[in-house]
Amino acid sequence: MNTPEISGKATLIGASAVLMWATLALLTTLTGVVPPFQLVAMAFCLAFTLSLFKWMLAGDGIVRHLKLPLPVWALGIGGLFGYHFFYFMALRNAPPIEAGLIAYMWPLLIVVCSALLPGEKLRWWHLAGGLAGLAGTVVLVTGNGETGGFGGFKSEYWLGYLMAVICALTWTGYSILSRRLSHIPSDAIGGFCGATAFLALLAHLAFEITVWPQGGQWLAIAGLGIGPVGAAFFTWDIGVKHGHIQALGAMAYAAPLLSTLLLIIFGQGEASIQVAVACVLIVGGAVLASKDLLKPA
Repeated sequence: MNTPEISGKATLIGASAVLMWATLALLTTLTGVVPPFQLVAMAFCLAFTLSLFKWMLAGDGIVRHLKLPLPVWALGIGGLFGYHFFYFMALRNAPPIEAGLIAYMWPLLIVVCSALLPGEKLRWWHLAGGLAGLAGTVVLVTGNGETGGFGGFKSEYWLGYLMAVICALTWTGYSILSRRLSHIPSDAIGGFCGATAFLALLAHLAFEITVWPQGGQWLAIAGLGIGPVGAAFFTWDIGVKHGHIQALGAMAYAAPLLSTLLLIIFGQGEASIQVAVACVLIVGGAVLASKDLLKPA
C-alpha cells in the first residue's frame, strides 16, 4: 500500500498530464486539416523517438525497455491506441458533442472502479466529486458546442455511441489495470508510443487521405508529440500507479475546462456563463474528491 508521501507526490505528477491534455484542442486546431489518425501517428512517432534518445543518453539498453511480458504490451497498446481508435471512430459515426460526452465518462468510471483495487475505498466524496466534474463537463460541452447545443441521442448513431462507450471503458480499464502493474517502469510507455504510432499509420492508410502539414503546423505537431501525446502519458502512468487514483479521476475533468479557457485566451472561443458554471462544478468536484489529500498529516 502506498505511503501518504509517495501518494501525494505521484498524484501531483499525474495531475500534470491533465494540464498537458488541456493543450490538446488548441494544438490540434493549429495543425490545420491534418487527418486525425495521421496526426496520432506523427505525434506518437515523435514521442517514441524522444524515448529512444532518452534511453541512449542514459546508457540504458533499448531492448531492455522493450522486453516486456505480452500482457503488459497488450494493456499498453490497447490503452493508447485503443482509446484513440475508438474515439475517432465514435466521431466518425455520431455527432461530436454526444460522442465526446460519452467518451469522457472515463474520469467518473475511474473513480467508481477504483474501489475494485486492493487497498482502495470509494467514499461518498470521491463519487460526489466525480459526478460534479461530469456535470460541469456536460454544461461546458453542451453550452459551447459548435452545433449550438445538445441535440439528444438518436438511434441512427448507435454505432458511434457504442464506439464512444468502448472508448471510455478502454481508458478506464487501462488506467485501473496499470495500478496492478506498478512494478513496471514508466519507461515502458515509450515502447507503447512506438507501437501506437505504427498502428495509427495503418489506420490512416485505411481510412484517410494524407495531408502534409505546412509551415507552423509542424511546430504544433511537435508540441503534441512532446506534451499531450507524449510526456502526458508518462506522468499519467506514474499517477495511476502510485498516486491517489480517485483524485486523479476527478481532476481529469479539468482538462476540457482548461482546454476551453485556452481556446478563449487565444481567440478560438468565447467566454460565457456556461464556462463560469462549469468552472465552479469541475474545480469544486476536484477539490471534494481530493479531500483525503487535503487532510493534515
